[in-house]
Amino acid sequence: MEIWQFIQNQILGMQWLNALVGRGLAALGMDPGTRLGGSIQFFLYDTLKITVLLCVLIFGISYLQSYFPPQRSKRILGRFRGLTANLMAALLGTVTPFCSCSSIPLFIGFTGAGLPLGVTFSFLISSPMVDLGSLVLLMSIFGARVAVVYVLVGLVIAVAGGTVIQALKMEDQVEGFVFGSGGAAAKGPAMTQRDRLEAARGQMVQTFRKVFPYILIGVGIGAVIHNWLPQSWIETLLGSRNPFGVLLAVLVGVPMYVDIFGTIPVAEALLDKGAQLGTVLSFMMAVTTLSLPSLILLRKVVRPKLLALFVGVCVVGIVLVGYFFNLTQYLLI
Repeated sequence: MEIWQFIQNQILGMQWLNALVGRGLAALGMDPGTRLGGSIQFFLYDTLKITVLLCVLIFGISYLQSYFPPQRSKRILGRFRGLTANLMAALLGTVTPFCSCSSIPLFIGFTGAGLPLGVTFSFLISSPMVDLGSLVLLMSIFGARVAVVYVLVGLVIAVAGGTVIQALKMEDQVEGFVFGSGGAAAKGPAMTQRDRLEAARGQMVQTFRKVFPYILIGVGIGAVIHNWLPQSWIETLLGSRNPFGVLLAVLVGVPMYVDIFGTIPVAEALLDKGAQLGTVLSFMMAVTTLSLPSLILLRKVVRPKLLALFVGVCVVGIVLVGYFFNLTQYLLI
């Protein structure tokens, strides 16, 4: 138990880095106990911590992902039927792209290669919501129990959402060009270990450049919430005194475009200020799964009826998960 606490606090949470930043600010004559000093400490610490974890995670996950190119993933998923196929697609989503927009090209490829529509939607829901990076980052802030349960309920949403879409037989709501794409059927050359390492490094650099501005925005918002907003405001809007906090969090989260790495510092600050756990996690799920840019991109692929069903299934699932976490928060934290 003590070893795990050390891993969670010092390796994943990097509390030593927080103390180091605090001492550095004090040496420069700035008091971390003040609002301004606390904001700067929060900003520097969270930015450095998330950057280090982000680069390590992206490299490792991208290396693992190199073993699952679209054509191989299609062959693997094609072996399964029913709920098992949806579950395998959702699990595959945990080792693929880090935001909903970058998941859509793979969704097109899988659908064009002939995989059932519900299976591809299970992948599309899971990919941005419950990737392995989110598991590690959530562990670093909220602890292992919250992180594991978050991933499990995210997989449940993905499987249930794909199952509902499959049962309603919505294939006629997919744009015709998708079925002619055949994107996942193309066969690529075999990769050497050097190729895999180079691909992982390239993916790490590319993803870091893409998401780093959102990390800065998210950490900046978190620093303001953590040190400047009165706790009473957060408790009133997102705490137990507002039974509609989960719905409010989902409505606020959908128009935003920030991936999991940018939402976590905001979630951390909100939780510290008295927001309920489920409300915070609902906000994270809404931002990563239902961002407005990704919905606009998805509209190019599916027709309004299927898009509305996708949004509705995700919103219902996210809201239910939010209230579940609110009810069980005392068991998890």
